[in-house]
Amino acid sequence: MASKDQQLVELLQPVVEAMGYEFWGLEYIAKGKDSLLRIFIDGENGVNVDDCAAVSRQVSGVMDVEDPITSEYNLEVSSPGLDRPLFTLEHFERYVGEFVDIKLRYAFEGRRKFKGKLVGIEDGEDIVVHVDNHEYLLPIDSIDKANLIYRDNKDK
Repeated sequence: MASKDQQLVELLQPVVEAMGYEFWGLEYIAKGKDSLLRIFIDGENGVNVDDCAAVSRQVSGVMDVEDPITSEYNLEVSSPGLDRPLFTLEHFERYVGEFVDIKLRYAFEGRRKFKGKLVGIEDGEDIVVHVDNHEYLLPIDSIDKANLIYRDNKDK
């Protein structure tokens, strides 16, 4: 995780959790005036628009005081959704047996994209994914983006 992302997580995770929500993760995309800070929250019974609005107000106040992003940016607070992003080792552990879509920062065995079944975690740092009749061990630090692939019961 980039240092700016880690700084934002350390600042905002306690704020979200103090409000009674699970801090799922965040994405910070720096693009000048089009920069975006997207925070994902979850709850025991999911989250709704009012939950997102309440967290947005609280986070905005903290961001105004602490000012970790000095340029303009847009703030979004969202549920992780059915195709939720996976940020941490704990997220991957929680969804072993499900299908995932993973994009690496750099090519591994000639490819950057892996779409398949999440088989498990090895040595506390490698994600094991079964793709095209082959198992790949992908270091979690090399993952740029990972999402669950939503499949309803008839697809399983």
